[in-house]
This record gives sequence, C-alpha cells and structure tokens, in this order.
Amino acid sequence: MDILNNIWIAISTPNEWLINILSLPFLFIENYLCMLIFSSVLNLSLSKKQKIIYVSVISIEAFLTMNYLPIPFNTFVNYIVIAILIYKLLDLNLLKCIFATILPPIIFSLLGILISNPFLTILHITADTLIAIPIYRISYNIIMYALVFVVILIIHLCNLNVNFIEDISTKNKVIIFSNLIIGFMTLIINSIVTKYYIDTLPLFITFFSFISLFVYLGLSIYSLTSIMKLSLTTKKLESAEEYNNTLHILHDNVRGFKHDFDNIVTTIGGYIRTEDMKGLKNYYLQLEDDCQRVNNLYILNPDIINNDGIYNLLTKKYNEADSKNIKVNITILLDLSNLKMKIYEFARILGILLDNAIEASAECEEKIINLTFRDDVKNSRQLIIIENTYKNKDVNTDKIFEKGISEKENHMGLGLWEVRKIIKKNNNINLYTSKTDTFFSQQLEIYY
Repeated sequence: MDILNNIWIAISTPNEWLINILSLPFLFIENYLCMLIFSSVLNLSLSKKQKIIYVSVISIEAFLTMNYLPIPFNTFVNYIVIAILIYKLLDLNLLKCIFATILPPIIFSLLGILISNPFLTILHITADTLIAIPIYRISYNIIMYALVFVVILIIHLCNLNVNFIEDISTKNKVIIFSNLIIGFMTLIINSIVTKYYIDTLPLFITFFSFISLFVYLGLSIYSLTSIMKLSLTTKKLESAEEYNNTLHILHDNVRGFKHDFDNIVTTIGGYIRTEDMKGLKNYYLQLEDDCQRVNNLYILNPDIINNDGIYNLLTKKYNEADSKNIKVNITILLDLSNLKMKIYEFARILGILLDNAIEASAECEEKIINLTFRDDVKNSRQLIIIENTYKNKDVNTDKIFEKGISEKENHMGLGLWEVRKIIKKNNNINLYTSKTDTFFSQQLEIYY
C-alpha cells in the first residue's frame, strides 16, 4: 500500500522531475504521430530506417532544446532542425519540406485549442496545474494523441492527399509559399495566446479560434490541391497539343506513303526484274529511313512516354532535331512514370544532354542521334543512353564536365557542369561518357 500511495503522491502533486522524465517518451510519440501526418498527406513511402532516424533525432533534439534553450528560441530551433532533417533524410523538394514541417504543428495546435479549455474547465484546474502535475499531463496527452490518431485515420480513409508537382510556375510557388508562411505565423500567434491566456479566455473564444484555424487549414489544403490540379491540367493540355502536332505530322507522312505506294512498289519491281540487287539495297536503305521516321513519330505518344513533362521535352527536342535534318532513332523500353530520381533533376539532365547531342550532330555530314530508354533489371538500374555523331574526335571526355569548358562558340560551358552537380547530389545516379569513331555516347544510370 505504501508503494501505491507513494506512486499516487508522485503523479498527483507537482513533480518537475517526473514531468521531465515523461517528456522524452511523449516527444517520441508526438514526433512519430507528426511523421504519420505528413507522410499520409503527402503520400510518402518511408523505409523503417528513415522512420527510426527521423523520430529519434527530432525527439532527442527537442528534448535538449526544451531543457537548455529559453522560449521561444527552442521552438524556432526545433522547426529549423525538423525542416533540415526532412529535406536531407527524406529528399523532398522545398515546398514539400515546408509543408511537412508546418502541417503537423498546425493540427496539434488545432486540437490543443479544441480540448485545452474544456479540459481545464471540467477538472477545475489551471494551465499551470496541468503543466506541473503528472496525472493531468498524462491524461491530457492521451486525449491529444487519441484525437491525432483519429485525424490520421480520417486522412487514410478519405484519401486526403496533396500531390505537389515539382515543376510548377514561379507564380504558383510564391502563392503556396506565402500561404504556408502565413499558416506558420498564425500557428505561432495562436500558440502564444493559448499558452498565456487559456485560463482567462472564455470557452466560446477558444472554440471560435479553433473554428477559424480549422477553416483556414481546410481552405489552404483545398487551395493547394486546386493549384496542383490546375498545373497538372495545364501540363496535360500542353501534352495534348504536342501530341496533336505529332499526329498531324504522322498523318501527313502516312498520306505521303499511301500516295507514293504504287510508285514504291513499281520501283522495287524494276530493281527485281533487272536483278539490280545493289540498286535495290540502296533504295531500301533510303526507304527504311522514311519508315524509321514514321516509327519515331508513333513512339512520340503520351501513352508510351507516360510522363507529361518528359513527353513535352522529347517532342520539343525531336522537332528541333528534325528541323536540322538530324535523324533521331528512339527506343523506349522503360516506364517513365516510375523513374527512381526526382523528375525535375532528370528533365534538366536529359535536356542538357539532348541539346549537346543536337548541336554536335548538326555539324556532321551524317546527322544521327540514337536515344534509348530501358530497364536493366539484372543490375537494378534504369538506363538512358544518348548516342550522337560528332565532328571533334579529339574531345576530352573528362574535361567537358569542368566549369567553363565548352566546344560551342558564345557558350559558358555550364551545361555538363550542372549535370555533374546534380549527379553528385544523388548517390544512386551515374553518368558514363564514352566515344567511338562514329558516336559520342552518354549513358545515364539510375540505380534502385
């Protein structure tokens, strides 16, 4: 009985030592719930290792700052560390990183505003008592964690996801960034009000504050979703326009073949009747070039190139090469919607490599670019191979990646230097450069 009585006294009277002991497991639970919130809303698949590192680092850091830094500096440091860890560990872009940093505290703040005043009123205690006495603190946290878990379940059941598109317009980025910053400032202000005036605020004021924040959060998520849908629709329209242009070109080529079909058959028959195999071979090679061009136009199809951004890029580069009489051979044996790297960085690399290939092959008598996308399952990697004819056979395949090195007039030589910077940032990407007497080759390897 003495033991139970001592335990009861320890948890039912002010006990700063026990509160400090309990704060560490509470921090682990809270940060785990925070991770579940932003990973659910952003639809992230986190590995077990990522989860353990995130929860452990943030919880220990929060415990140290809470005990050794004064308010509000500990809060700002905590948010900065969270943002940096999310950016580095989870490899998210800036907007996703800010959203993942701010959303969980907003939800916790919302629920805190909702339950704090009723909790204090029902138990007839003050905010200082809630903070100082373990039994009240434990009860309050259990209620809070239960409500947060319900919110997470609702997110899963209702599929409340925000899909951030990486290459949205600057205007939309500014709108989203401003929205998130305003949300963060609103969160800070409400947290201060709740902390210092919860005892004196009437119940209807805290309820109104909750409703205001809740409506703001709902409208913000709705606005973000609308912006992303609008950006996605715009990209689809651009893809549809590009595809429509491709279909027109394909249609004209097919009509040309149909119109010339009798002449083609007659010409082949003439070579056969005269047994001119050499002439037939030369004629067939020329005919094969036209057939390959039609085949490439067929491949430039959004159903085959199933990524709107990459489709637009490839279509633009193909038309640019075609305008310079460059023969482009395209082979796609890869699901481009499942690339194992950031699509923004991939598009930058692909665009730079294709620009270089077009400029190099345009200088040659035989203008050829071979572009291959394929999945090397055996070696767990995705391959993008760009081969092009080139004039300067003495080109140094090592120095071309240095800043300021360029084979082109009036160019700063930053393209391949930028490519190398992107590759160094990612530990699963490699670029292998080689050359033969005919082709200069760049092989982008994405490991998974």
